[in-house]
Amino acid sequence: IEAVQAAVARAVHELGHVDVLVNNAGGNSFSRPLAGMRFSGWQKTFSLNVESIVHACQAAAPHLLASDHGSVINVSSVASLAGTPFMAHYGAAKAAVSSLTKTLAIEWAHANVRVNALVPGWVETDLTDFLRADDNTETSLLSRVPMQRWGRVNEMAEPAVFLASDASSFMTGQQLVVDGGLSVMP
Repeated sequence: IEAVQAAVARAVHELGHVDVLVNNAGGNSFSRPLAGMRFSGWQKTFSLNVESIVHACQAAAPHLLASDHGSVINVSSVASLAGTPFMAHYGAAKAAVSSLTKTLAIEWAHANVRVNALVPGWVETDLTDFLRADDNTETSLLSRVPMQRWGRVNEMAEPAVFLASDASSFMTGQQLVVDGGLSVMP
């Protein structure tokens, strides 16, 4: 909490204000059926993916709400949109992020602060190394992606810039899904 508050204070000190908050902290380091999962793993996943966003939003809120404009971008996941076997902890955490996004969009709209979620599919990052390490897992995951490939980091950055910019000035409470078509598969 203190580190997040210090980061916001530093941004205000150096920039004079906070216009955009991107909550991109998150991840998932294991796959396991719920029945065999230690609850500590569940808690760690929620702490990283949900509580970190709450702390950042609370720290930035006074600055964003006083500014009468701004954009909050919460990074969710395609895992929040449907059941995700062996990753119930991660899917549930990201669904909480999506729900929080909608609630804050309503609560902060009066101050012209937009709150949206970027919902990536499978993106090639260090955090997905464990999924790409096993050929069978990777083949299974990509077989459900119509574009038949992993997303690239820049393919997430450009939609985030859109959400931060005035190009999305009448958009709040929305989930911008960037997943190569995964979420439209039956």
